[in-house]
Amino acid sequence: MADESMVRNLEAQARAVWPQEVEIFRRYALPEEPDILDAGCGTGEIASRIAQRFPAARVLGIDIVDAHLELARTRYAALAPRLRFEHQSVYALEADDDSFDLTLCRHVLHSIPHADRVIAELVRVTRPGGYLHLIPEDYGMLEFQRGALDPRDFWHEVPAQMGAATGTDLFSGRNAYGILMRQGLEGVAVDYAVVDTLRTPRETFAAILCAWRDGYAEPIGETTSIDKESATAYFDAMIANVRDPLGYAVWFVPIVSARKPRGERGVAPGAGSGAAAETRSKSGAASVRSWA
Repeated sequence: MADESMVRNLEAQARAVWPQEVEIFRRYALPEEPDILDAGCGTGEIASRIAQRFPAARVLGIDIVDAHLELARTRYAALAPRLRFEHQSVYALEADDDSFDLTLCRHVLHSIPHADRVIAELVRVTRPGGYLHLIPEDYGMLEFQRGALDPRDFWHEVPAQMGAATGTDLFSGRNAYGILMRQGLEGVAVDYAVVDTLRTPRETFAAILCAWRDGYAEPIGETTSIDKESATAYFDAMIANVRDPLGYAVWFVPIVSARKPRGERGVAPGAGSGAAAETRSKSGAASVRSWA
């Protein structure tokens, strides 16, 4: 995705998801002065909100895009030094084992190869008893109304073909649960922020789709059977659906969380823990828990 469109995307996604996501952070039993990592922090939209949500926390945001990091430092200078931004790779974090009470990785895992390796690295730097909080996007979880173009055709073809071409898993939202269970984490839960035309302002939802169109139409044309012009037309149809006062559309955004067992250091593969089946809705965020 092009840099300018990514900045717009991160801002719009934060406005859409955070109001429902923030409720999940209330579950985490964190110490009074927690150490928190935002891995793949982008422009600091969420790292800044986390720093405000936990006013005694020390928050580190890391990313590999220097322009985004510099923008984050400028925007949120008032929160320094409690909020810091550094250039680091999610594949090789510089922190020691067991460094953070809460480790976030949002809107990243679907876009990079070998998400399981990144999750293992996140587990490594999380303290025993600490939490992982992930948003692995899943492009099989969007629904739009049909018009002259049927968005179902687009979402059926593009994620599978683009993922195969780039070595990424664009359905990682449904696969993250198994990865966390294989890491031996406890209390693995899958919640959903429901970004739709009832819970989310239509222009915010449309802004996400506009950023996707502007940043992804060209790579879609290069890696899938849908050319750039057709991809743009599909996005325009979805944007029109969202902006139509009588239209309805929805994006289910998985929020996957887990706790690192106390007494375990580093990665503990294979030792899973069952979580009771539970479905509930709270402040617009649906929750699904399954038996291991």
